Amino acid sequence: MSQIQIFLKELDQEAEITRKMLACVPNDKYDWKPHRKSMTIKSLATHIAELPTWVSITLHTDELDFATSPYKPVDISNTKDLLSYFEKSYADGRSDLENAKEEELSKTWTMRNGDDIYTVSSKAEVIRMTFNQIVHHRAQLGVFLRLLDIPIPGSYGPSADEMGL
Repeated sequence: MSQIQIFLKELDQEAEITRKMLACVPNDKYDWKPHRKSMTIKSLATHIAELPTWVSITLHTDELDFATSPYKPVDISNTKDLLSYFEKSYADGRSDLENAKEEELSKTWTMRNGDDIYTVSSKAEVIRMTFNQIVHHRAQLGVFLRLLDIPIPGSYGPSADEMGL
C-alpha cells in the first residue's frame, strides 16, 4: 500500500469521526469558551472543519508564510454551515491527495511567519501533522462539549454516553 493510499484511508476514517463530533455543536453555544485563554467553540470547530484543506495547501505549495498570507477563518455561526464547510474541506483535501504523486511527499515544506521559521518538514510529515491536528482539536472540542453536558460520540470505540454510563 502506498503512502498516499495510507493517508487516504486515514483521512476517510478521521472524517467519519470528525463529522459526528462537529454535528454535536449546539447553535446557541458558538460564543462559549471554558476559559479566558481558550478558543470559542466557534473558533475551535471552524478550525477543525478547515484542517483537511491543509492537505491541499501542503501539496500545492512549498511553504506557508503567515506574514504574507495572514490567517482569515471563515465566519460560521451554525452547525449546518459548519458541516457543509467541513464536507467541502474534506472533499477538496481528499481529491488533491488522491491526485498527488508519491514523489511529491518527500519534498520540503516550510511554515513560517516572515523570518521566524516554525517548521521545515517533508510534505508527508506535514500531512501527518495535519491529521494529528484534527485529532488533537477534536479532542479539545469533546472536552468543551462534555463541560456543557452535551453527549459526545465515540472516536475509536463507544463513548461513555453511547454506553449509557
